[in-house]
Amino acid sequence: MPYKPCRDFSSNLKAGDKLEVRIGDQSGGTFSVSDLPNNDAVLLLVVHRHDTLSTAVAFESHVFADLAGAQVAVIDTYKGKAMSVPKIMDNNAALLAMSKDDKEADRPAPRSEELRYDSVVAVSPGLYDVVLAGQDGLEKSRNQLVALKHRSYVVLRTGVEAQQGPSFPQELVIFPQPDASELRSAAAQGRSP
Repeated sequence: MPYKPCRDFSSNLKAGDKLEVRIGDQSGGTFSVSDLPNNDAVLLLVVHRHDTLSTAVAFESHVFADLAGAQVAVIDTYKGKAMSVPKIMDNNAALLAMSKDDKEADRPAPRSEELRYDSVVAVSPGLYDVVLAGQDGLEKSRNQLVALKHRSYVVLRTGVEAQQGPSFPQELVIFPQPDASELRSAAAQGRSP
């Protein structure tokens, strides 16, 4: 897989399985499955650069439980000196659409919350903006999160200030990215008898 894209893989993993990551013809590293829950769950496995000097890889993983609400894992894979914080906020376009008949003074103010790296948060179904804010207060990256019930998501801060090889700026990657129309479909299904 190229840099930044994410994919779903369906596999029946069991304790003791090993997943080998290859970079071209060379081994990049091996992830060992040590333990898995007894119920239906989703394993998130993130492969990223170990440091700014080598092309060795490191792994981050999380097992999502099968919950009714949406879950978001927040992971920082960026390697470099830049410091940034992800923030989740209501999508302004969605707020305007919900309150298009209201006066501007009656519209709800968009909510905003800082996301902590290496954490998992529950979010209500809806349309959100996730912004990467730098120490200078400037927006470094922005992406949209369409949160649906019973779904698991990851917000990744990616990039590297490489000492050897190409560098990549810090960016946000959100996976999966369902179409916003699925929110309306889910809402319509929820109202039907």
